[in-house]
Amino acid sequence: MDSPTLSPANTRVLLVGLGLIGGSYAQALAAQGFAVDAFDPDPDALAFARDHHWIVRAATTPSPAIARDATLVVFALYPDALLDWIRAYQHLLAPGTLLTDTTGVKTPVVAPVQALLRPDLEFIAAHPMAGREKAGIRNADASVFQGANYIVVPSPANTPRAIALCRQLGVLLGFRRISELSPEAHDAMVAYVSQLTHCIAVALMDCQDVPDLAAYTGDSFRDITRIADINDRLWPSLFLANRTALLRSIDLFADTFARLRAAVEAADVPALRALMQLSTARRRAFTS
Repeated sequence: MDSPTLSPANTRVLLVGLGLIGGSYAQALAAQGFAVDAFDPDPDALAFARDHHWIVRAATTPSPAIARDATLVVFALYPDALLDWIRAYQHLLAPGTLLTDTTGVKTPVVAPVQALLRPDLEFIAAHPMAGREKAGIRNADASVFQGANYIVVPSPANTPRAIALCRQLGVLLGFRRISELSPEAHDAMVAYVSQLTHCIAVALMDCQDVPDLAAYTGDSFRDITRIADINDRLWPSLFLANRTALLRSIDLFADTFARLRAAVEAADVPALRALMQLSTARRRAFTS
């Protein structure tokens, strides 16, 4: 049997949510000839996407005519909004429609969505590990996916076909590495590699008020604080939805930072060098 495929000939995409990530999906897929439709409550976002020829049809509220034509639905929504949409509008979708998402946490999403879903629909979670600090479709840019990582998050409820199609979507969008993690493993990993790093950047910017700071900083400070320019509507919801895993990562970081502080206070050069050698070895593994 041939492997399932997504192609412009057999796939019509519906994007629910047309912000930074949804807009970037639309741009990437439209460039490859896919027919893309969109729902978003912001008419300006829809007009921007239409003007750039990223979408074909659009509505500020879910339209039955658009929804029933979709064969692939991508939810670029906050976790609670995704659950609300499934409750209110899944009846609009045609049997056999495949659903996926872009949300940054999975344990509070995957099982609840699958429990709500009609038996003739399938939801396969995914997380594009890419983005920008600025929100909104005007900052959308499909190039952010090039060379980035894409995580497929299957559960026992998923079919091999859905997993394969979700992996292919990552390839079509331009991601370099496609991985698979369970919802629990995903959330533990994201707490460390994404949420903790945002916490650190916020704390670093907030711990001192230095006038004219930009006149004194070098690349290291700019690099580590880049993500401190943060979407304060999105990130609190992600932190709290993944609170247990994030607190574990914060505690691990605090313990290690306390060791670093103690070594500085004691002028313990061997301890400082050991910490730095470990960090160097682990960081160099990224490019090995």
